Amino acid sequence: MRSSLRLISDAGATNSGRPYPPDSSDDRLFDAYSRAVIGAAESVSPAVVNIEVGRPSAWRSAASQHPDSPAGSGSGFIVAPDGYIITNSHVVHGASRISVTLSDGRKSQAELIGDDPHTDLAVIRIVGSDLSAVSLGDSQAIRVGQLAIAIGNPYGFQCTVTAGVVSALGRSLRTASGRLVDNVIQTDAALNPGNSGGPLVNSRGEIIGVNTAIILSAQGICFAIAINTAKLVAGHLIKDGKISRGYIGIAGHNVELPRRFVRFYRLPADTAVRVAAVETDSPAALAGIKEADLVIRLGDTTIAGIDDLQRYLTMSQVGIRTPVALIRGTERLTLELVPVEAAAKSRA
Repeated sequence: MRSSLRLISDAGATNSGRPYPPDSSDDRLFDAYSRAVIGAAESVSPAVVNIEVGRPSAWRSAASQHPDSPAGSGSGFIVAPDGYIITNSHVVHGASRISVTLSDGRKSQAELIGDDPHTDLAVIRIVGSDLSAVSLGDSQAIRVGQLAIAIGNPYGFQCTVTAGVVSALGRSLRTASGRLVDNVIQTDAALNPGNSGGPLVNSRGEIIGVNTAIILSAQGICFAIAINTAKLVAGHLIKDGKISRGYIGIAGHNVELPRRFVRFYRLPADTAVRVAAVETDSPAALAGIKEADLVIRLGDTTIAGIDDLQRYLTMSQVGIRTPVALIRGTERLTLELVPVEAAAKSRA
């Protein structure tokens, strides 16, 4: 008993008998980490909502073989005090009834403003007073290794917070429509069914992504749609109720350009889109675009990243002959392509 008491009483001492400092650097680090998570959660949680949906019996029967279809709930977050909410398309698509529960317990029926299965994003709206809204960040500014906080309603547990890091950037994710969403954020912040549509948050309490998917057979591999993509899509859904976009037939990701390229070609941006794949018989293939090409301009628009490419294709007119500037190896080329209607296509 004496030795046990000695072990307990000496728990704060080093082998040499000198006590550890009462406020070590590790303690300060963990305290800073806790404060960052607590601050972000307290800032964002009031704007995070639980979404429950009802679907027609015929839809449920047709979808019953899909393992995710019976889970008629998800998450979302209020982006404007007048009740606009961003969530996932797969949460509300095909819903005949959408019910929203706020963090303070208030319930409201929601109207579907529009959804875009190609990016797995949707906007719904509720009517209410004193609605808290989130602050939207810039997904272009995030870095691998930075803190990532996921807030949502897994399995119906209201406003659950998990934390991790941004594990990788520039991932591609195939949505239920078959289209690849590029520039997806990978995180190890734990997500579960019901987290879909909830926010991924940085340490400043800014939204950097929309939680959307997990790999069921793995641990710590979760994905979020970049908030810059969500801002673009949500803006069009609020304005028009749908997304009309052109299609050129490539998948790609953001890359930094070598400084010698930027200086030699006097480029306005030091980043571009690297072509990862080109679909057969697509406008890009017919124009002669190849894998590993670096797309730097479409028409008069500088392409510094996937967001610029998606913005251009969303705003462009289908059928208009468009010059595309790219770097292949060390050579700068200008080709011409004609975007076509994006219906039922799987890439940009």
